[in-house]
Amino acid sequence: MRKIQKHYAGRLSREGAGVKLIRVFGFYDVERLDPFLLMDFFDSENPDDYRRGFPWHPHRGIETITYLIHGRINHGDSLGNKGMIEPLGCQWMTAGRGILHQEMPQETPRILGCQLWLNLPQANKMSDPAYRDITEKDLAIYEDEYVHVKVICGEYRGATGPVQGTYVKPTYFDVTVFPGKVFMWQIEKSKQCFVLRIEGDLSIAGEFIEGRGALLTKGEDVRVESQHGGRFLIITGEPLEESVAWRGPIVMNTQKELEAAYQELEEGTFVR
Repeated sequence: MRKIQKHYAGRLSREGAGVKLIRVFGFYDVERLDPFLLMDFFDSENPDDYRRGFPWHPHRGIETITYLIHGRINHGDSLGNKGMIEPLGCQWMTAGRGILHQEMPQETPRILGCQLWLNLPQANKMSDPAYRDITEKDLAIYEDEYVHVKVICGEYRGATGPVQGTYVKPTYFDVTVFPGKVFMWQIEKSKQCFVLRIEGDLSIAGEFIEGRGALLTKGEDVRVESQHGGRFLIITGEPLEESVAWRGPIVMNTQKELEAAYQELEEGTFVR
């Protein structure tokens, strides 16, 4: 049975052009959370917290996964993709060898969601950039008397999500556990597992999640209970166990590769 290895309270941060959010984890915990690099959580009813958004910026060497529960985000990238992330929509972007994009939240009664950075294996750092636009109707749903599970990536009890076969092969679920009930799941012992609490009370192996989320110990069985009902995101991935060289929005394996990426940005050859 997996237990809580570490609680993550998160810290208030301003990112992009001044977006107010909670940085759940990031740069200083890379080895512990491998293959996950960063997770930002945002929840606001005040447009001043987010209206300035994330203007054009580069990425290389990672995948960014932006999932919305409430709100709308206008986006575009250097591949020519553009559109709107709607409620229960997901933007799954593989930066690969290099991409420029922007994400601009739209004024709404409430914006609620998160962005995860997923590391790419060394062999795939310079892969072709790719983009997946996932909408609510694309999500696979599993529901019984215990839980309601929206499957974005991976498979849960026969419900298979729209994203499969990415480089790290993660799983990504949006789970609602009903009052007095339990979410049960069995996964490979070696996989990393993180739980992001959205709302409600959640306990794992008898210990309540404090703050915004929790990294679980290694094991096979995940058991999340809720006395009064709760909602959470659960993500898993196989650790890469590779070196990480990280500065800003670019994540490579060596300092030399990182310097080369920034040199290309200066020379205007970053996007090919």
